[in-house]
Amino acid sequence: MNWYHAAFSMIGGVGLLLYGMSLMKDNLQKVAGKKLREILMVLTKNRFVGLGLGFLITLLFQSSTATTVLLIGLTSASIITLRETLAVLLGADIGSTVTAQLIALKATEISLPVIFIAAFILLFSKTRRKKRLSLAIMGFGLLFLGLKIMSDTMAPLKSDPSVGIILTKMSAYPVVEMAIAAIFTFLVSSSAASIGIIMLLAMQHLITLEQAIYMLLGANIGTTFTPLLSSIGSSRESQRVAWAHFFFKVTGVLLFLPFVNQVAGLMRAFASSPGFQVANTHTFFNITIALLYLPFIHYIATFLEKWIKDKKEGSHFGPKYLDENLLDSPELAIGMSHKETIQISDLVTSMVSPIYSLFEYYNQDKVDKILEKEDRVDLLSMATNNYLTKLLRNNLTRDEFNRSMGLVNIVREYEFIGDVIERNILGKAENMNIRNLQFSQDGQQELKLLHEKTLEILRIVNTAFATNNPALAEKAVNLQEELSDLHFRLKMSHIARMRKNGQESEKTSFIHIDLLNCYLQISEHAKNIANIILAPQSYQWENSLFANREVPQNI
Repeated sequence: MNWYHAAFSMIGGVGLLLYGMSLMKDNLQKVAGKKLREILMVLTKNRFVGLGLGFLITLLFQSSTATTVLLIGLTSASIITLRETLAVLLGADIGSTVTAQLIALKATEISLPVIFIAAFILLFSKTRRKKRLSLAIMGFGLLFLGLKIMSDTMAPLKSDPSVGIILTKMSAYPVVEMAIAAIFTFLVSSSAASIGIIMLLAMQHLITLEQAIYMLLGANIGTTFTPLLSSIGSSRESQRVAWAHFFFKVTGVLLFLPFVNQVAGLMRAFASSPGFQVANTHTFFNITIALLYLPFIHYIATFLEKWIKDKKEGSHFGPKYLDENLLDSPELAIGMSHKETIQISDLVTSMVSPIYSLFEYYNQDKVDKILEKEDRVDLLSMATNNYLTKLLRNNLTRDEFNRSMGLVNIVREYEFIGDVIERNILGKAENMNIRNLQFSQDGQQELKLLHEKTLEILRIVNTAFATNNPALAEKAVNLQEELSDLHFRLKMSHIARMRKNGQESEKTSFIHIDLLNCYLQISEHAKNIANIILAPQSYQWENSLFANREVPQNI
């Protein structure tokens, strides 16, 4: 036997399998991801429905890891609760067993026809949706082609005595078999790949069913390592979901370990094919875990919330929603960036709200609080922009690209408002306090009116952004145009007052005019945000910092 040929064939087969799974998952997520998220938001209230949804989603994506990432994002965003997530997670583990059943059915034999059909559809497809579906089908074919290559490579191993000796010696050390399977699953980040190899070994009669079960249990533990490592330093909800997955798998393995021989006997009674015996064991294991823990998910969630406590407010300020693990799921990453930007908008509004009062009565504590909020706005703006920049490096759809660029621009506009307050308005308030100056009574009333109008526009824009409401955005644009006219009239009124009896007005004239201009600038930045909401594609692309970058077309 040519060991070099066998080794390269196995490596190539694993590579095709992993690439096929990735191709299928990525394209199905783009086709159905948004709809599935909407379904999850509505239908996960019932734990049994959640279990079924988890099964169906993983059946579609053929990746429980993809489903777990989706759940982490929705839970972090408080769209679904941890209790609802746990039910879907249990269903996702059952859904991940379908690939094993297809391998047992020898679906590998149809891999080449499936690839041909997918290529034919891809060549003649004109819409992006059809192209993505054809790529998903091609991924399915490549997955099973990889398994077929590995199966054909393993066939001659039966006649090699050295392989038999190694595997026979390993059978005396089930913990070693479990560890090897767990490590391999972690390294390839795919339980489907490792379980597929375990099944092929069993189908070629290279290992016994008992050995296959030990390896299968190890693979089920190994699939939890990647989410656990990814959750380090991420949100508390991410950590809870990852640890819940680990808890389900490890306790399930501990439950099964004493009964491996009995389980093997039961599987032999139901099927004579080694492939079906391993596949049925995998399914039986995950269904047992689901039935065991589904009635107790409320208590498990409560325990996780007490064990992994929320971060204390004020102990460390930083972004709440920017989870790096979600960058491979653009819809979720955009949703998290949107929520982070809402935080920025609230901070900016709380900075604008008290600025007029500083000209009535200067308060240093109030100024310090505004400056502290400005620092927070800068911190969140930088973090959100960095996060979105990383996201924009991915192969996004045009819609995802536009929404990401829109958020970049919106964050920038909010940051500009904060800068107007910090660099211009606060300095003017301090200057008037040092020089013991006051605006005339008419001037005070005019500035107060402009302040209230500006604050009203900003609040409407914030609501329009948070709820994605074009009608409110249109209202804000119209109000800003009215404010622009008001700004001109107030300016003329101030000049007329100066000509009449303006000694009081003369001392504060420059500050008064500058302050009017500052309010106008704030309203214009708010209007820019409203325009992004109203015309996402044209505004975001033409006015973005990335305007010279080519939009990805191969999507």
